[in-house]
Amino acid sequence: MSVSVEQRRRGTCANVGAALALSVCWLAAAPAGAQTAASASEPAGPVQPAPVSAPDAPAPVVSNTPPAALAPAANAAAPAPQSQTDILSRNTLSVLLDGRFVAASGERSFVDGGFGKTRFGGNAHGGYKARLIAAEADVIWMPRFTGSLSANVSAGWQRDHEHGFGLIEAFLNYLPQNRGKVSFSARAGLMWPEISLEHSTGGAWSVVNTITPSAINAWVGEEVKVVGVEGTLHVSLGEHELAATGGVFGFNDTSGTLLSFRGWALHDEKATAFSHFPLPPLNSFITNAQEHRTRSTIDLDKQPGYYVRLDWRPPWPFGVAVFYYDNRGDPEAFFETLQWGWRTRFWNVGVNADLGPNTKLLAQGMAGSTIMGFKPNGVYWVHTNFRSAYALITQTVGRFAISGRAEAFGTREHGSRMEPENSEDGWALTLAARTNVTNNLTAFAELLDVHSRRGTRLTLGGISPFQAQSVFQIALRYRL
Repeated sequence: MSVSVEQRRRGTCANVGAALALSVCWLAAAPAGAQTAASASEPAGPVQPAPVSAPDAPAPVVSNTPPAALAPAANAAAPAPQSQTDILSRNTLSVLLDGRFVAASGERSFVDGGFGKTRFGGNAHGGYKARLIAAEADVIWMPRFTGSLSANVSAGWQRDHEHGFGLIEAFLNYLPQNRGKVSFSARAGLMWPEISLEHSTGGAWSVVNTITPSAINAWVGEEVKVVGVEGTLHVSLGEHELAATGGVFGFNDTSGTLLSFRGWALHDEKATAFSHFPLPPLNSFITNAQEHRTRSTIDLDKQPGYYVRLDWRPPWPFGVAVFYYDNRGDPEAFFETLQWGWRTRFWNVGVNADLGPNTKLLAQGMAGSTIMGFKPNGVYWVHTNFRSAYALITQTVGRFAISGRAEAFGTREHGSRMEPENSEDGWALTLAARTNVTNNLTAFAELLDVHSRRGTRLTLGGISPFQAQSVFQIALRYRL
């Protein structure tokens, strides 16, 4: 491999430091405001400015949740009064603790350098292995500086993360009072674009009705975190609510690495400002070209990416959103450490619907491509097409929310240095239940079953390309 290190080289630490500094500057430079839940509001949800919510409250799409289950959201059209400035109090600070019992079977997890599709693997023979673990501990600060400007800062410890404790999000929300049929909102900092239908709207980006998000939103959590700024125009046309969002961002040039080298996975780990994710065994060429881990928040080419989103909520019980993302990465840019730029683009469509007074449907579909490396004979080293889709139904029964999800995922490899065996196909079924034990304690139970085929299991790992994994989890999530 002939690579000009000095030509492409960038200061890795300098870029990460710049990302963190940019987020902190956005938080410190302005008098921030209303306690907005913009961390991950659902693509197909309401198009009005995001509502105020508690740190572990569900996105508005989960409106079938009984009132006692999770803290209710405030009316989005009525932000906090100007006099309710609150910088540091019990209302702005919270802690989330997550402890679990886990019993898992199947191959070694990708977390441990294996080919597994789940966060937890089985024993040495692929049978069930049980364990009690502390999964996560988060600290969330959501100060309200004025009636229109707020901040959302969260940091946490995650089991299996390289550095343990890290910065999860740090951004400002601008949400002025809605005084007519047209309004505007904005946010800026270290954040996830609003793609996921499954995550909460306030702090630490937690999944609402299951423990494990879909393959789509697991990947968003690990490789689609940005440092950027976005603005949203909200318009009411009769009984129809419309919104158009545009965002510009940096520090997301490695997005696509995991999808190509590992493929899809189902887990609830989240990228932090400095963390890495391990890669599975790679072929001999890629092993010498790519560091054996990837970091989500670095900038190699100084070229900003962008995303756009359109929302429509009619007077009927459903909402639709279409999202397009292009990181505009340079696939030939790299650091001396062999972290590469990737050109990643995808479409995402989200739908949420009321199927009845106590029944909700969430559905997402994503399709895109990512490329990396040089292109001898006009073909990049890595060129991966990817797609995935799921449908999730949640039924409220008394104090319980019962959820079932079915999904399928796959990739197709067309690169010059990646064999067709790197392509994959798979599907997964999830059954979960959630209930509030007390006002501060939520209990979850989940059974996840994943089946997938990836040829590199045989060519690089000496195991069958077809693998099945099952994970059973009981989680207790406590909010202080």
